[in-house]
Order: sequence, then structure tokens, then C-alpha cells
Amino acid sequence: MRLFAVMTLLASLPTANTVVAVDRIRVATFNTSLYSDQAGGLIQRLQRGDASARKIAAVIQHQRPDLLLLNEFDYDAEGRAADLFQKCYLGKAQFGQKPITYKYRYFAPVNTGVPSGFDLNGDGKTEGGNDAFGFGNHPGQYGMLVLSKFPIDKRVVRTFQKFLWKDMPQARIPLHADGSPWYSEAAWNAFRLSSKSHWDIPVATPMGTLHFLASHPTPPVFDGPEDRNGKRNADEIRFWGEYVWNRGNDWIVDDLGLRGGLMDDARFVIAGDLNADHADGDGIRGAITELLENPRMLRMLTPRSEGAAQASEATGGANLKHRGSPRHDTGDFGPRVGNLRLDYVLPSLGWQVVGNGVFWPKSGEPGHDWLDATDHRMVWVDLRGD
Repeated sequence: MRLFAVMTLLASLPTANTVVAVDRIRVATFNTSLYSDQAGGLIQRLQRGDASARKIAAVIQHQRPDLLLLNEFDYDAEGRAADLFQKCYLGKAQFGQKPITYKYRYFAPVNTGVPSGFDLNGDGKTEGGNDAFGFGNHPGQYGMLVLSKFPIDKRVVRTFQKFLWKDMPQARIPLHADGSPWYSEAAWNAFRLSSKSHWDIPVATPMGTLHFLASHPTPPVFDGPEDRNGKRNADEIRFWGEYVWNRGNDWIVDDLGLRGGLMDDARFVIAGDLNADHADGDGIRGAITELLENPRMLRMLTPRSEGAAQASEATGGANLKHRGSPRHDTGDFGPRVGNLRLDYVLPSLGWQVVGNGVFWPKSGEPGHDWLDATDHRMVWVDLRGD
């Protein structure tokens, strides 16, 4: 079964006539740090009443995106955490903000915390977070949640949770210093590319179907000279570039066995904490730039904030040596690492950008005291049909 079957199913998505007409849609990504080291821990946090969750909800209520990806939101099979967050946090006024409701959502399993059965970090053991398919102390930790005001037809969502890294052409294979493979043959043959997952979620917006391409590549750190996490990060990012620039990519196979990438006429937005800065940080240089310069990506002004520039100056440390503009930063990682641009909302050709930004108020401005809930900031883009 190939992509024509997917496109047939897409025809069943609700049309723009079934949703309220608007002149623009706001698409956003936000790494929320709403996770726990214990299975079910996030549910317990939200049940007790969580100060950080209130601040995260306040940011969302203030910015009011129509389509939103939340990174680092623990997954549970019953969706209890997502239910609690909507009912008890988004659905109630936080710090003077107006409640917001998302009628549609997508919440699915990820690779974090899923045991691989192999010694992936080379410590002689085959258990624990470092030996999971994606680092995590329990299945679903650091998961992803998509919230939407517009319909999602889950029958045509494509997921790539189980896609194997070895099946990507020119995969960046981690190597020992002597040139031998870091992973055993058995481990490499089972190793999944996505540290969480890659999702293609068709959303029926008032301006037509938008393919929301969501992911959260591994941080390119916490490894050694073999750079296994850096190489994986780069290839997780490269996956989207290959997926949208669909030229003979039959090697791309989703979790249902459908082959190939995105159709040439499909409009999309790539979103998520991609853990890569084009100028600074520890990622493989050029990995994110290659995606930004993909022929199908829309060129636009980089989202920015004055609060990020102020924070960079106040923190100092590594920021003093950074080459990128501090106004483009989307995360505050302290003086040793510095602030970086890691979070992206990247529209395709076929959209018109009518506004964008990073929610990072300056000291003393409304919302500044919500920022300590997470080390990332919401990035948003306002779109119209081209």
C-alpha cells in the first residue's frame, strides 16, 4: 500500500467549510517540561495542582495558538494527563488570562523509556534510561502532545516511531575511535531513528489541510567522541528534509507500512524542539541549516524577542561567545551552555507569514514571572493561505 492510499483517505478530512472562517491561524511549539521520572508522576502532579503547569497554561492562554505542539509532556495510554491539563489548567483562568479549549488532540506512544534490550551506551548493562530506544526512565517520559482547534482525522496520521535508523540512506553511523561501529550488529539492526517519534498529522484548517510535522530529536550531548547523540539528532532533523522533498524516497516507511514521503502539493509546518542551533551549541553544524534551506521551506524572518536579548546579556557566560543573534534564542540554559535557538515553527511554501515571535517578555513585563516553569519558550507563527 503506497501514498495514493493516504491521499484517498485525506479526501475524507473535514473541509474548511466545516470550521469557523478566520483570516489567519496561529501555529506554535512549546517545550513545557511537564514530565516526571516516575510512571504516572505527571498525572499526580496535575491532580495535586502544579504551579509550573499553571504558568505553562497561562502562556498558552495568553498567546492562544490554534494549533500547538507540546514537547516534554509525559504520555499515558488513557490520556489522563492531557485530560487534566485541558480541564484543570487550560480550561480555567490562570493569572488573569482567559481560558482556552482545544476540541481536538493527538497523543500517541513515543520511544523514550521503551527498553531496547541492548547495551546502547557501552556501560556493559542493558537496562535503564540510557538503554531505551530514547532516553527515559519510563515509557512515555518526555512525550509529545498536539492540541488543535481544528479537526484531526486520526485515520490518516502517519507515525514513524519504529522507523529504523539503518534504513536511512547515508545514515551517520556512530563509530569507535578505531573505526568500528559503536553499536553491535544486533543493536543497529533494531535501533530506531526517532528518540521520541516523527508524526505527520493532517489538520483541517479553514485554509485547507495543513500537515503538522511534529518531532523532538535527541539533544546532541550526553555522549562521547563517537557523538552518537549528535549524529542521531542530525539524522532525525534530516528525516523531515527528506520527507518533504520527496524524490524517490521509498525507503521512508511509516508504522503502518506505507512508503514514501509527503506529496509535492501538500502544505505543511514542521514544529518542535529540534535541539539544534545553526550557529552555536553542540549539534552537528549544518544539520538545521540544511532543513531551513530546503527547497520546499518558506523563507521568513526569524522569530525573535527582546526578552531573549536581555536574558542573554544578564546571564553572560557562554552567551558572550555565541555567534547567533540572542534575539532569536528560544531557551535559557544557564551561563555554562548559554541561550540557544532550539525550537522551530517552519512553514512550507504555499503559506504567507503575517506575524511570528518568541514569547519571552523582558523583566517587569507581563508574563515574565511565568518563564521559570520551563527552560524553553513558546515559538509562534501566524499564517494565511498564499
